[in-house]
Amino acid sequence: MKRILQFCMAILSVIVLSGCMYPESERAENQRPYEDQLASVQAAVEQFQEGTDGLLPIKTKEQDVDQYIKYPIDFKRLVPTYLSEIPPNAYENGGLFQYVIMNVEENPTVKLVDLRSAEKIREINIKLGINGYGPVAEEIAHNVYTLNYQIMGYEDEQTVPSPYSEVNLPLIATGDGTIYVDYSIDLQRILQEDQPKVSPGQDIRYLLVDKYPVVPAYSLPYTVNENNEPVFLEEDGNSIKK
Repeated sequence: MKRILQFCMAILSVIVLSGCMYPESERAENQRPYEDQLASVQAAVEQFQEGTDGLLPIKTKEQDVDQYIKYPIDFKRLVPTYLSEIPPNAYENGGLFQYVIMNVEENPTVKLVDLRSAEKIREINIKLGINGYGPVAEEIAHNVYTLNYQIMGYEDEQTVPSPYSEVNLPLIATGDGTIYVDYSIDLQRILQEDQPKVSPGQDIRYLLVDKYPVVPAYSLPYTVNENNEPVFLEEDGNSIKK
């Protein structure tokens, strides 16, 4: 009987320790872009702006940074005066999301960045640093490439989970070695299902920004071709054929 009791206690200890050791960033409540949390932060930002003559509670970033992560929220300026606590799904609280502000000049709007993409890109950049170069698999558009993951030591193609659907999104790279997430799958789905009016030469990533709380960070600009399919957009406004 004593041995049975000891065995049961051991099993219980393992279960408790497993729960304690479960990474904060993977807990269910930290993975979801809850609308109420987003709304509470939006309200706090607006109150802060009203009380500071139009200032925003943001951290300083370099000017040439990705437009979708350019204005991260500084929760130290909001909590506890304007917000009771940092949202559970925020990076600062062990969550998967970075809270950012878009449209800072005209209509400051709180959005989210899915940091799983940032973590995967960081991991691959470490691999690139070890190997000293970016192994290219093939060129899929002008100055846009897929990567040879086998050379980097991976057994399979590396992807990131889409914040918009149940699919996994591929990663791509430009000639300078910068890694990006390819959102073509999700953009194609919106173009087919919602049939928005878009024009060639127009950056269509706003379709994701307007529809979802999560922004398409770490991405290249996209437009549409003559078949209304998403293609990469060059700096001069022309589409890059796939």
